[in-house]
Amino acid sequence: MIAITGATGQLGRLVIDALLNKVPASQLVGLVRNPAKGADLRARGVSLRQADYTRPEELADAMQGVEKLLLISSSEVGQRLEQHRNLVEAAKKAGVKFIAYTSLLHTDTGTMALSVEHNATEELIRASGIPWAFLRNGWYTENYAASIPSALQFGALLGSAGNGRISSAARVDYAAAAVEVLTRPDQAGKIYELAGDESYSLAEFAAELSRQTGKVISYQNLPEAEFRKILVGAGLPDGLADLLASSDASAAQGALFDDSRQLSQLIGRSTTPLAEVIRQTLIRGEHQAQGGHNAAH
Repeated sequence: MIAITGATGQLGRLVIDALLNKVPASQLVGLVRNPAKGADLRARGVSLRQADYTRPEELADAMQGVEKLLLISSSEVGQRLEQHRNLVEAAKKAGVKFIAYTSLLHTDTGTMALSVEHNATEELIRASGIPWAFLRNGWYTENYAASIPSALQFGALLGSAGNGRISSAARVDYAAAAVEVLTRPDQAGKIYELAGDESYSLAEFAAELSRQTGKVISYQNLPEAEFRKILVGAGLPDGLADLLASSDASAAQGALFDDSRQLSQLIGRSTTPLAEVIRQTLIRGEHQAQGGHNAAH
C-alpha cells in the first residue's frame, strides 16, 4: 500500500489523481487531519485515515500496512521539523519500507530560509534507517500566478527577485514526479533536483501576463523589507510575508534557478510552460467572475 500525507492538499490531490491511473484505489491511503474534506477521494475508493502530525500516538496506527509513504512537507513553516519527526518515527514503528519526501531545490547548498527545516528533515529520514528518496521540488509556478489578480488590479507585479531567473514548474508536474518515484523500482537513495525546463525573470512573467491580457503590466522590484510590508498590508500573516519576501530575495541570487531538466526526464514529458499556467489562471479568474456575476442576479 502507498500512503500520501496531506492527501486533501493541493499537491496531495494531484498525486492521488495521477496514482489512480497506475495503482488500484484499494492500494492507496490518504493520511489527513480532517477526513470530512476528502469525501471525493473516498468516493473514488481511496482509503482515508485520520493522521494529525501533532499527535504521534495516532500516526503509527494510521500507517499500519503501508509499504511506501509519500511525505509531503507540512505547510506549517516553523513547526515542520517536529511534525516530520513524528511522522518518520511512526513510519518506523509501522514497518514502512520506503519514504519519498518533498524537499526543496538545492536545499543542501541553498540560501533560502526554507532550507533549514528541509535539511533537518532529510537528515532525520536518513537516520531512520528506512530507505528513502528526496524529491527536491523547485518553486511552483502557481506561487507567482497567485499574484495575477492584484497585478491586473494595480497594473504592476510586485516582488524582490530582481533579475533572478526562476525555473518553476506547475504543481501537476511535481505530482507526476512523485508518482514516478512511488511506482518505479530501485528508487532508494535517489535525490532529484526538480525544476521547470524554462526559466524566467519576474519582468518576463509580467510581460507574458501583459501579452495575454492586452493590459500593460510592469514588474516593480522592491527592497525585501518594503515588499514584506506590502504583503502584510495586503493581509498576509507575518510569517508568510517573511517567507515570500525572503524567498524572492534568494531568487534574486539564483536560488530558484536550475537547468538540469531532471524533472522532465523523470516524468517523460516537458514541464508545463509559464504561458500555460498564466492562461489557466486567467480562465479560472474569468469563470469565478462570471459565477459571482450570475449569483448576484
